[in-house]
Amino acid sequence: MTFQLIATLCAALFTGAAIYINLVEHPARMSLGTATALAEWKPSYRRATLMQAPLAIAGLAAALGAWAIGGGRAWLLGGLLLGAVVPFTLLVIFATNEQLQRLDPAAEGDLDRAHALLERWNRLHAVRSLLSFTALVIFLVLLR
Repeated sequence: MTFQLIATLCAALFTGAAIYINLVEHPARMSLGTATALAEWKPSYRRATLMQAPLAIAGLAAALGAWAIGGGRAWLLGGLLLGAVVPFTLLVIFATNEQLQRLDPAAEGDLDRAHALLERWNRLHAVRSLLSFTALVIFLVLLR
């Protein structure tokens, strides 16, 4: 039962943070104007990475543990969905992140590009929210 609870806790924390970012933090940052949004995005992204990456990896590991000790394939599926946020970030979102990191919030010419990239980033991040939410729902159904 320990593996199941750890996997569920990690999925819940990851999902809550991811959805908060999409629905609250990102719209609030964008409401401040593109230059400020870009300036805020950079440290926010670094800090969120330090929290969310370990949660996804720990949740995947715990779900794999639950599956390995006979918890059933649904634990494997949920774990793979939660763990999928890591390769999705590295393979799909990484290029957008890198472009955003290189932009200068003080450079007027970068602001149109920054706005488009920040909006793209939010749409891509929503995929992470959906993956983790789906994993969480699976885990919660399995625990009941």
